[in-house]
Amino acid sequence: MTITDVPGPAGLPLLGSMFELKRDSLGTFLNAHREHGDIVRITAGPPGLRTELYAVFSADGAQQILATESANFRKDNAFYQEVRESFGNGLLTSQDDDYLRQRRLVQPLFTRRRVDGYAEAVTAETAAMLSTWAEAPHATVDVVNETTRLTLRAVARILFGTDVEAAVDVVERCFPVIGSYALSRGFSPANLPRSWPTPANRRAAAATQELYAVCDRIIEQRRAEGESAKGEDLLTLLSQADSAEDRSLDASEIRDQVLVFLLAGHETTATSLAFALHLLARHPEQQTRAREEAVRVLADRSPEAADLDALPYLTQVLKEAMRLYPAGPVIGRRAVAAAEVGGHTIPAGADVIVAPWVTHRHPAYWDDPERFDPERFTPEREKERPRYAWFPFGGGPRACIGQHFSMLESVLALGMVLREYELTAVDVEVPVDTGITLRAAGPTRCVVRRVDDPA
Repeated sequence: MTITDVPGPAGLPLLGSMFELKRDSLGTFLNAHREHGDIVRITAGPPGLRTELYAVFSADGAQQILATESANFRKDNAFYQEVRESFGNGLLTSQDDDYLRQRRLVQPLFTRRRVDGYAEAVTAETAAMLSTWAEAPHATVDVVNETTRLTLRAVARILFGTDVEAAVDVVERCFPVIGSYALSRGFSPANLPRSWPTPANRRAAAATQELYAVCDRIIEQRRAEGESAKGEDLLTLLSQADSAEDRSLDASEIRDQVLVFLLAGHETTATSLAFALHLLARHPEQQTRAREEAVRVLADRSPEAADLDALPYLTQVLKEAMRLYPAGPVIGRRAVAAAEVGGHTIPAGADVIVAPWVTHRHPAYWDDPERFDPERFTPEREKERPRYAWFPFGGGPRACIGQHFSMLESVLALGMVLREYELTAVDVEVPVDTGITLRAAGPTRCVVRRVDDPA
């Protein structure tokens, strides 16, 4: 195959596509794919601070970057460095020997058997959420707000056990400040040092200090308990993780893992669950079918992990929601050496992205891609598509370690909601933008009515 220059939008003479990316990065990537194909070069920024971004939109290209040639595409870009400095060097951001050691120590905490044991925390927090809906003003809830609170409380309960309340309050207050700060710096062409006493630096430093303090206090308590600790929360298990090869995690490493689990473990699942509810609220036929399955399988008992395999349609609904609204809509890497991708050369040192947001809408893999259709995810139809036509959890050796937990939490919570409530969308169209994860840029309100309410 002939290697050719990578095509892309011309943009403005001095600034390239900078304004388009700042205004609507996801729309810019979609337009670039429609106009220029599966491999696109996008330039942004003024001369001297200009960034060249190579976007790869095909399933085969995503597989090459994330899996088959993953060693050549590393988490060395500016965005990951800012996340690393803000949230620590945990599994999300660590690399090389650090990553391999952390993964070996943490992997036993995410086996299917262990994760299935977290179902009780999920169902307890979902039941607590639903108990408040009966008193919702005008019988209306914002499903993003509700699922964000639900998933944060669930992951905090799994991480911290009885210390959940203090952790939740601090995370709710501090995470948005730190996340916005890291995002702004990660995509800025130049940044002032973090040590300078600017208002933004001081706000972020105060939020980070408060967040670190609560984590360190709980970690110190767990480590002091040592062998006497009987809890099954993840923090206790992390404190006890050890091997002859890898040695135990020290206090700062435990904190880094905790912060990553809090970040990745609640925002991503909240996005998937919220948009699944919102899509069902807009599609009554699919909502009815999902409810019938939930009622038939769950009856009036508390769901268990074993129910997951008996809820195939709810699983299809979640997968379709994650296709249309992937929590990680764009995944960045940096090329170590030059590589041929899709007949084009990506140079050494280039910033590279793969984009589930675009690939999940690729007409080669998805008919009428903007249409909500859970039937796309029957086992038969899944087998027909390339492996990386759908990759909301990333892929390759850096695939999300918590993907089984995310699906378990989302499906069980979705079943519990639908068993009790019928939802009707108030906000039919919900704009989105990209933070560290995908987020709604407007309200996602639904009217909720108990299914046993004769009115």
